Amino acid sequence: MMSIDLTSLWLSFKLATITVIILLIVGIPLAKWLAFSKHKSVPFVTSIVVLPLVLPPTVLGFYLLGLMRNDSWLGSLFIQLTDSQLIFSFTGLVIASVVYSLPFVVQPIVNSFHHIGDNTVRTAQSIGASQRTIFWKIILPLSKKGIVSAAILGFVHTLGEFGVVLMVGGNIPNQTRVVSIEIFNHVENLELQQANQLSLILLVISFAVILWMNFNNKNTPILT
Repeated sequence: MMSIDLTSLWLSFKLATITVIILLIVGIPLAKWLAFSKHKSVPFVTSIVVLPLVLPPTVLGFYLLGLMRNDSWLGSLFIQLTDSQLIFSFTGLVIASVVYSLPFVVQPIVNSFHHIGDNTVRTAQSIGASQRTIFWKIILPLSKKGIVSAAILGFVHTLGEFGVVLMVGGNIPNQTRVVSIEIFNHVENLELQQANQLSLILLVISFAVILWMNFNNKNTPILT
């Protein structure tokens, strides 16, 4: 396998790892609020979270590109703070990946929290357990399978991104050229053997993840 392919694979794995870490930090509290809050804004926030599931990646990438361009408030602020731009950068890819993969991490965790049921929470409350104790000692341990599945699902989904990362990151070697873009380049150049090698790697990883989740979560819904 060509060294440039290995670089793209490494870049994709790096992107997916950082994205999943951020999504778990942000997604677990968000999922807790969506699962247990009675606030009337929950359906609205849920709709925003799951929007990337139905929105074409190029549309999402277009709006993210507009949000992060150099003359936008976010892009100009980032330039002032770091002396580097968001668009066509690895940092921009991370932000875009977090947005794009958000429902693939949050929704399985929400489903896991729902699977616990309100009765378990009420029982813990009736014996004097605090909200923090309930969350850390009951909800999280009982949701471990769902959280692990969400993390893996988010990781694999990020590995396969194309439209969003191309719009935001472009096709810069060693910086934003992830494996999906490398596959596209190989096909465009009629390098079908190299494209097949990379595609096969992603296919095997994706199938292995789906197979593992089907065996490990027979009674727990992952996506609804």
